[in-house]
Amino acid sequence: MTGGAGFIGSHIADLLAGEGHRPVVLDSLLPTAHGSTTAPEYTGAHRFVRGDVTDPATLDGLLSEVDVVCHQAAVVGHGVDPTDAPSYALHNDYGTAVLLAGMYRAGLRKLVLASSMVVYGEGRYSCADHGIVSPAPRTRADTDAGCFEPRCPGCGAELASVLVPEDAPPAPRSTYAASKLAQESLAGAWARQTGGSVWALRYHNVYGPRMPQNTPYAGVASLFRSALRRGEAPGVLEDGRQRRDFVHVRDVARANLLALTVETEPGELVPVNVCSGEPHTVGELAAELARACGGPQPRVLGGLRPADVRHVVADPARAEKLLGFTAHTGFAEGITAFATDPLRDPTQPGPAGP
Repeated sequence: MTGGAGFIGSHIADLLAGEGHRPVVLDSLLPTAHGSTTAPEYTGAHRFVRGDVTDPATLDGLLSEVDVVCHQAAVVGHGVDPTDAPSYALHNDYGTAVLLAGMYRAGLRKLVLASSMVVYGEGRYSCADHGIVSPAPRTRADTDAGCFEPRCPGCGAELASVLVPEDAPPAPRSTYAASKLAQESLAGAWARQTGGSVWALRYHNVYGPRMPQNTPYAGVASLFRSALRRGEAPGVLEDGRQRRDFVHVRDVARANLLALTVETEPGELVPVNVCSGEPHTVGELAAELARACGGPQPRVLGGLRPADVRHVVADPARAEKLLGFTAHTGFAEGITAFATDPLRDPTQPGPAGP
C-alpha cells in the first residue's frame, strides 16, 4: 500500500486489515502532505515503512513480500502554478514507473491504481441539436457577465451536463490531471508488456475524516470547513452551480477492497469511476456544510480559476457491473459527519500527497 499513511490510503489499509489482510504501508511522510514527520497514530495497527516510491531499493525489499499492490501515493490537488510541475512529475509519474519496474522484478501481476476524474477535463455535454459534443472554451466575456455554462461549438447554445462514462476521451486541464493520465498510460503499458492487470479507480470528489486541511492542495470540502471553523463564510467560485460527485472516503476504501479481490483480464487496464452516483453542486456542498457547522451561509464570489471545469458528474454503472460497488454514504449523512470529523494537521506550503 503506497501512500498508506495518507487520507485515502490509510482508510484502505484499515479496511483491508479488518477483512483479514495484512497490509504493508509505505509512505514517505512528505512534509507537504503531513503536519509531522512521525507516522500518524492510526498507522500503528499496520506494518509501517517510511520510504519513497521513487527509491528502487526500498521497493525491492518490500515487493518480494507481497502479492498485490495498491498504489495511492501521489501529489494531489489543483496546484498553485506551473512551478508545481516537477513535483507532480517526480512523485506521480516517475514514482509510478519505478514501482512498475519493481513489480516486474518481483513477479507481481496485479495493480490497483488511484486515478482521478480529472483525466476527463470538462465533463460530458449534450446539445439539443447536435447531441454529445465537446464544449467550446468558456470565454472571459461570458464569465465576466455571469454566464458560466459551456456552449456548443456548432450552434453556440448552452449545453446540458450528462454523466461521464469511462470511455469518454481524456482531456486533462491541469498539471495534476496530466500526471494522473500519465500514470494510467504507464500502468496500461506495463499490463500489456507483462500480462498483468490494472484497475484504474477514477476517484471523484473524495471527502471524510483524515482529509488534509489549510492547504491550497486540499479538496473543496476541506477548504470550506476550514473557513467555517474560522467563523468565515465559505467562498464559492462562479455561481455555485458547478456539478460534482462527492463520495465518502470509506466508500472509496471499499471500492479498493473490491478491486483488490476481483480479477480482470490479463494484459488490460480497466478504468472505473468511483463515485456516489448522487451529483450535487458546489453551492449545495457549501450550504450543507454551513448548516452542519452552524456557520454563516456561503458567499458566491463569481470568477473562476485557470483550468477549472464547469461540470464533472460520473456514470456509476461500470463500477456496479464489474466490481459490485455502489456507495453507501448519502450526501446529507456524510457532510453532517464531516462537520466534526478529525482532519489532518496543517501542512507545510507546497504540493500535498494523499
